[in-house]
Amino acid sequence: MLHGRGGSAEDMLGLAGQIGVQGVAYLAPQAPGAVWYPRRFLEPIELNEPWLTRSLATVAAGIADTGLPAERIVLLGFSQGACLALEYGARNGRRYGGLVGLSGGLIGPPGTVWEYPATLAGTPAFLGCSDVDFHIPKQRVDESAVVLDRLGAVVTERIYPGMGHTVNQDELGWVADLLRTLTRSR
Repeated sequence: MLHGRGGSAEDMLGLAGQIGVQGVAYLAPQAPGAVWYPRRFLEPIELNEPWLTRSLATVAAGIADTGLPAERIVLLGFSQGACLALEYGARNGRRYGGLVGLSGGLIGPPGTVWEYPATLAGTPAFLGCSDVDFHIPKQRVDESAVVLDRLGAVVTERIYPGMGHTVNQDELGWVADLLRTLTRSR
């Protein structure tokens, strides 16, 4: 669970209680200074380096530390954390338990062409966002859904009219359903 800019690991773990699925280990790293990378996710990628590379390595280390196969791991993030989770999944394609972007999209400036060599092999992916989110343009959410679909994810995209930059109960319900499915399939 990856927090947004200025957020915290505790914020994300608070969502675990709202999701309410038992038998799941919820892990949330804390970004140094509460940011995963310093600039907006729509800026040229090089302006967010070396922080972006370091943050992607933090995600990789967290996955490795679990000792779980990727198909048992759900990468979930909000805002900047959603961008990081989606970017990590796309760059490190394999079958994950799920990819969840709550108000986020793939990283890069307008006009970016995302070409990744690996496949997501049927990974369930959820992208939820407002149609008027100041930080996350709807177009980027749409583009991200297309890229993830092309990489072989099973994508659910939900755009919420007038919601703003937040998480809603419908999104948490989708995550809860995914986690219940994963815990039943052990």
